[in-house]
Amino acid sequence: MTTLDPAADVLDTTGWGAEHAHDPTAVRDDDGTYWLFSTDACSDGPVRGGVQVRRSDDLVTWTFHGWALPGVPRAAVDVGAAGLWAPEVVRVGGQWRMYWSASSFGSRRSAIGLAVADHPAGPWHERGVVVTSPAVPADATGTPHGDGPPNAIDAAYAVDTSDGRERHWLAYGSFFGGVHAVELDPATGLALDAGPDGAAAAPGVLLARRAPEVEGAVEGAYLLPRPGGGWAMLASWDSLFSTYHVRAAVAEHVTGPYRDRLGRDLREPAADAGTVVLAGHRLDGGPGLRAPGHGAVLTEPATPGRPGRQTFVHHVRDEDAPTRHRVQVRRLVWTHDGWPLVSPQPWAGPGREVDDESTWPADPAVLDGAWEVLDVGADPAAVQRTRTAELDLTDVRALGAGRFTARRSDGAAVSLVAFPGWDAVRDVAATVVVALDDRGRVTAATRPA
Repeated sequence: MTTLDPAADVLDTTGWGAEHAHDPTAVRDDDGTYWLFSTDACSDGPVRGGVQVRRSDDLVTWTFHGWALPGVPRAAVDVGAAGLWAPEVVRVGGQWRMYWSASSFGSRRSAIGLAVADHPAGPWHERGVVVTSPAVPADATGTPHGDGPPNAIDAAYAVDTSDGRERHWLAYGSFFGGVHAVELDPATGLALDAGPDGAAAAPGVLLARRAPEVEGAVEGAYLLPRPGGGWAMLASWDSLFSTYHVRAAVAEHVTGPYRDRLGRDLREPAADAGTVVLAGHRLDGGPGLRAPGHGAVLTEPATPGRPGRQTFVHHVRDEDAPTRHRVQVRRLVWTHDGWPLVSPQPWAGPGREVDDESTWPADPAVLDGAWEVLDVGADPAAVQRTRTAELDLTDVRALGAGRFTARRSDGAAVSLVAFPGWDAVRDVAATVVVALDDRGRVTAATRPA
């Protein structure tokens, strides 16, 4: 089983809880326990390698559990990694698979490896390297930013059955060269088209990239099926420590092309595309949250008549202490036309949240009156403040299960979702609204119930 390593007494993990979690992903085991895997990182001191593990019963309170691996695997040592980054953990049949990333900060000398286990608590066993990226020679042409070969970190697993057969994919990439996807062997979890070293023989399919002159990241991509068909991508943009934020795009196929609400292709650097769905903010009376991002979507098992609850699990930093980071969880919802949006309020736990969508607001009158409003993408590089305002909606039409369509006063068509939530600042039940218009603007709003 995964345990605390007595040799790592340089780290006092007592009371870590949600603190120090970075690039997180969460899974749910058969008894309902949640397991969180994250980068080997500590805001206050040295790192201990091996993938950090936490557990929870409610996605609110986390207990530090230890490390998945006894240290940094040989393949990670070979690329200069002191710790492992951005693990992706998925269940395939009866096997749990963990894709760890290894690199050194600012380097394109990186690798993604695979370990497997029968339970999220381990023990984990190494299975080899899946994707690598070569070191960039000093005389290489181009810049160390949006062009050149991809950087083999930030794995995300996707299973596509749209053409009647099951195909497994691994999306990956960070900063350098954009985001790509390689196909995997479903039986082994390794690259389907492998080279002599067992890793993928080619970078795969390009999904997203940014212009070299931007010097900003597109990374931490996560792919998930859309209700009714097709795929969505959630990925992080910009500086890890200050301007990080999350953008969305959708595609007909898992390999793209992914386009934002305005139809811009994420593969076209000049477009700097993507619809902003989560950015730094401060709710009225609450703490400032800086640089939220690098998230994964946790999908709960569906129950009769109800879709499986989905939450977006990500890290966030304090506005006034940006070196500090912790995990945060938010409800993810879908508009009637298949766009993913996330709640402005952190997840409050099953006793305070309502998953039965048949009970979500159905009367357009629920949208009337004043709200605490956040213009999510107005300035994603800033820690944005909320304002008190009405929602600026006309011609509202109820579609059931909290879904509505409307128009703004400037004529923009709006798709929105209203659902029960919890006001984290006032500690009271609330109604939450998230809305996306056809000009790519996202609004999030809260009002006590």
